[in-house]
Amino acid sequence: MTFEYGSSTGSNLSNLLPSAGARIALITGASSGIGKAIAVKLACMQMQMILIARRLERLESVASLIQEAGGKAEVIQADLTQEDEHMRIYQQVIQAHGGVDIVVNNAGFGWYGFGHEMPWSVAREKILLNVTAVVHLTFLFLQRMKERGSGHIINIGSISGEIPSQGIALYGATKSFLNNFTTALYRELQGTPIKVSVIRAGPVKTEFFQEAIHKPNGFGVPAEKLAISAETIAEQVWKLVQHPRRVIYVPSLLAVTLWVEACFGWIIDRLGPLLLKRARRDSI
Repeated sequence: MTFEYGSSTGSNLSNLLPSAGARIALITGASSGIGKAIAVKLACMQMQMILIARRLERLESVASLIQEAGGKAEVIQADLTQEDEHMRIYQQVIQAHGGVDIVVNNAGFGWYGFGHEMPWSVAREKILLNVTAVVHLTFLFLQRMKERGSGHIINIGSISGEIPSQGIALYGATKSFLNNFTTALYRELQGTPIKVSVIRAGPVKTEFFQEAIHKPNGFGVPAEKLAISAETIAEQVWKLVQHPRRVIYVPSLLAVTLWVEACFGWIIDRLGPLLLKRARRDSI
């Protein structure tokens, strides 16, 4: 069986059953979008997948796709907004495999609108998923990686963490936290075999945009028109696995965002509110 990876890469999973001692990658939010694309890409590279998400049927579909093509994948259904689920995942993985080589913190969801109109239930879920789950899983597996003498934590971030933007106030704040968190850990672990990286991505074509529309008090995200493919992110994850570094921008030209807020923040202050009001009007 041949599995076409994305529309242009031509990669496939045929006859790529991981050999004994194959590296193991754990991916959160692996049931669709970026997480699914990363799982397929790493499976193409003969890695063994541990797929985590809430939607069991979709998780099993991704795992079957990999398994039927000769790869190896297992699923763990879990709600990452629940702290006890983090420990259950860790204990289950340690018991079955002793540890993992790579952890990709990817799980998240979209919401776009005026920050003060976000229901607290949605805000709380976003904080628990984008911050609490990432920190807890990272600390759990990082300690095990240090004991084993190898490992790589890869966090899927966003350029919104560098440019405070209207409509995604809390999302951007969580990604800003992720940038700071990743950088600090990277520096703490200098001189050790443990690597920590963050991908600062632009808009990506996933269910993020559809979810944003259907969340309470949310509406359409204008950036959808500029979105890149999930497979593009997956390719960059593989590059990080091969050549670890602290941060990578996807696409690379977004590295200029380091200067956008400092140089043009005053323009965003004026245009941002207008764009948000327009987005609301277009969604009605």
